[in-house]
Amino acid sequence: MVFKGAGGRSAKAIVEAIEAEGGQINAATGYERTSFQVRALKGGLPLGFEVLADLVQRPTLKADDLVREKPVIAQEIAEAADTPDDRVFDLAQSAAFAGQSLGRPILGTEASVAAAAPAALAAFHAGLYAADSIVISAAGAVDEADLLALATERFGADSGPPALRERPPSRFIGGDVAETRTLEQAHVVLQLPAVGSRDPDYFVLRLFAEILGGGMSSRLFQEVRENRGLAYAIDAYADTYADAGVLGVYLGAAVADAAEAARVTAAQIVALAGHVHDDELARAKAQLKAATFMARESTLARAELAAGQTLLFDRLFTVPETAAAIDAVTPADITRLGAQILAAGVCATAVLGPKRAGPAGRLFRQTLFG
Repeated sequence: MVFKGAGGRSAKAIVEAIEAEGGQINAATGYERTSFQVRALKGGLPLGFEVLADLVQRPTLKADDLVREKPVIAQEIAEAADTPDDRVFDLAQSAAFAGQSLGRPILGTEASVAAAAPAALAAFHAGLYAADSIVISAAGAVDEADLLALATERFGADSGPPALRERPPSRFIGGDVAETRTLEQAHVVLQLPAVGSRDPDYFVLRLFAEILGGGMSSRLFQEVRENRGLAYAIDAYADTYADAGVLGVYLGAAVADAAEAARVTAAQIVALAGHVHDDELARAKAQLKAATFMARESTLARAELAAGQTLLFDRLFTVPETAAAIDAVTPADITRLGAQILAAGVCATAVLGPKRAGPAGRLFRQTLFG
């Protein structure tokens, strides 16, 4: 809605102002934060900052704009629902964090979007969009003094919102969800509770996921795809939030192979929690460092990374510091975290596809916990 009008500019004027200078403007919403971004040529900082500050501070939030925007968001929700390998992740998230904000889809639902009103959006904006809730981050051809001057001018007088209600910590609950669709393949997401972004074992979790299913040399790719031919796509991932985390696996398989692929996946998790080879840990460290540091080649990625670290830790981490933290992980750390993850005794599974694929979640759970 903020892109419909802000700071006296119309929706068209907002994008024209940025694009006339060769810039690009966008925004992205995750489970824990929203970012507003401008990428521009050298010299574009004053205009870009002005437009972004208006979006954040002075959105018009007109009722007639909201009426026109609701069907567009409803179409976006429908598009995601029509994409099986998107939809299955929402199903898994809703099972893992049932009844909590982390368990609700970022896009919302048709019902929640239909119920939105300008007053509710204005109250949300007043409660969150203030100087003490915002990180301003820039990278590339910018001058620090110029950035600080602009920040002081546009945000320095902001007194901040009233105290926000403390939210209870997120809790991984787990459960099984199956959605029957007439598809040629089955899409399966398998999740286990893990540590959050602030936990000392953050890099242990990232390396566990990398060894398990982070690349073509990973255990899952080699065993499930190469050796057994049970899945055309399989990978493991670590999603971390401020106070919770998830170790997850996505697999896409023929309907007849989905349950066996889930069983083998569970067996590989148990095996990795019991023993890790020095050479595969070394490979995982190299891959994680490469992915982490190559991402810094984009100035926008650098700005996003700095903003995220400041919000979570109120500091930035240097490349040598990050590399040292990754290198410090030992095989004993991997097995210790694996045992901790399994000891929780809960998992979340989501299966999307023909009904015959439904047992995949149950078989995953049984293989893990008996």
